[in-house]
Amino acid sequence: MVYTQTGDVLLLERLQPQGYWQSVTGSLKWDETPEQAAQRELYEETGIQASDEKLKATGQVNRFRIVPAWKPRYAPDVGENTEYVYELCCTQRPDIQLHDTEHVRYQWLAPAAAAELASSTTNRDAILHLPIRIC
Repeated sequence: MVYTQTGDVLLLERLQPQGYWQSVTGSLKWDETPEQAAQRELYEETGIQASDEKLKATGQVNRFRIVPAWKPRYAPDVGENTEYVYELCCTQRPDIQLHDTEHVRYQWLAPAAAAELASSTTNRDAILHLPIRIC
C-alpha cells in the first residue's frame, strides 16, 4: 500500500485482466523474505526504492483462494495464496514509473474511492485500514 500523508492512495490497473485495479502486489521468489519481495515488487512496479525503515509490515496477513485469472501462474495443486500487507507513507506523491508489461495506468485516490475501485476484497480491506499519518 503506497499512500501520502495527505491521504492519497496509489492504485495500479493491470494489463490483464483489463480493468483490474490493485495496490502494488507480487509473489515471493524461492530465496526471498516477504520484506525483500515487498521492496523488489515496489521497485519493479512503480520505480520507487524504499528502505526497511520506510516500507513497513502492517501485520495484516490474508489467506485466500487464487482467482481463476491468476491460476495459470501457480502449480496445479496450489489453490490458496498468503498475502502480506506492507505500507509506504510518502510525504508527497512520488514519480511513478509503471512496468509496462504488468500495468497500463495508475491513479492517486482518496481512501474511500481507492477502496471502491480496488478489485480484490483483501485490497479494499487494507486500504480502509490504512493509518493515514504524517510520514
